[in-house]
Amino acid sequence: MLLFTPGPTPVPERVRQAMAAPTIHHRTPEFTKIFLQTRELLLELFGMEDAVMLASTGTGAMEACVTNLCRKKALIVNAGKFGERFVKIAKAFGKEVVELRYEWDTPAKVGDVEEALRQHPDIDAFFVQICESSGGLRHPVEEIASAIKAINPDVTVVADGITAVGVEPIDVTNIDALITGSQKALMLPPGLAMIGLSSHALRKIGEGSGFYFNLASELKKQREGTTAYTAATTLVIGLKEVLTILLREIGRDEVYDQTDRRATATRVALEALGLSIYPKNPANAMTAIIDDQAEEIRKLLKNRYGVNVAGGQEHLKGRLFRINHMGFIEPYEAAWVVNAVEMALSDLGRITYEGKANKIFNTIYFEE
Repeated sequence: MLLFTPGPTPVPERVRQAMAAPTIHHRTPEFTKIFLQTRELLLELFGMEDAVMLASTGTGAMEACVTNLCRKKALIVNAGKFGERFVKIAKAFGKEVVELRYEWDTPAKVGDVEEALRQHPDIDAFFVQICESSGGLRHPVEEIASAIKAINPDVTVVADGITAVGVEPIDVTNIDALITGSQKALMLPPGLAMIGLSSHALRKIGEGSGFYFNLASELKKQREGTTAYTAATTLVIGLKEVLTILLREIGRDEVYDQTDRRATATRVALEALGLSIYPKNPANAMTAIIDDQAEEIRKLLKNRYGVNVAGGQEHLKGRLFRINHMGFIEPYEAAWVVNAVEMALSDLGRITYEGKANKIFNTIYFEE
């Protein structure tokens, strides 16, 4: 079965082997060495002033950013399940919330953010997804962040890059906190979250807030090569292996280029079959297709053609299917996915199978 859900993604064999080594204690010189090596690679990946690892899912990192980086009032973009999650977290901790709501296929507008800041000058933190994975949408985060800093440089910009880090270049010039998680483009099991931090964010954290997700206490320990509480040792070892491949062997730019070609080739191939891309500005992390027979297509892909893709949520349940592009994916696997979609549509009597999706994919992916 080919796993093509936008998280969890398949864990490469080499990474699985690294994590299969005998468990070591987290308070030892041996693990401290591994931790510091991993931290150095993570700082390179983020390209930011500092970084922290948390033994949690990405939601834990979202909570840590809300509690440590928002003092009073948050401006939040809600265009899907994960923007909505930022709203729920902020309200759970008693923060005032100004919410910019959009349809799940519609990117946030710079002008809307600027107007909200003018109307609410006491906003001190902004939260947004780079890729809102519930609809496969890419927000213009870098442009928005630049506009925010031009109006008020003291506003902390928090970007959820859980389905963006490791997928595409991200300009962090005006981003203060960049979140990611282990089970997406970093191709690890779930359970490790990471946050890149700017110098502005470090100043604002100060002594930190909360207990387990207190970023000040974690940063202090992690700069020494350990963690405030029990480290996710196996996942840290796996992260070191993944980042070594990504940064030292394949190369970041090559991974971004492969992902871009894979995403473009998939979208063009599926549109040639008469299918419709859902978001107005698609993210490269995944291709989201809106279709009334989405569930029938998903079932055929899984049960007949050995491809597991994700469906839609809430009002898009049964009307959306999402194909992952994150990670180290062989082109022949991605080509099989679009070929399988074409065969599924043929099975449903919607088209005659001609093999054109596979041809289009390969033509675009491999063209010079």
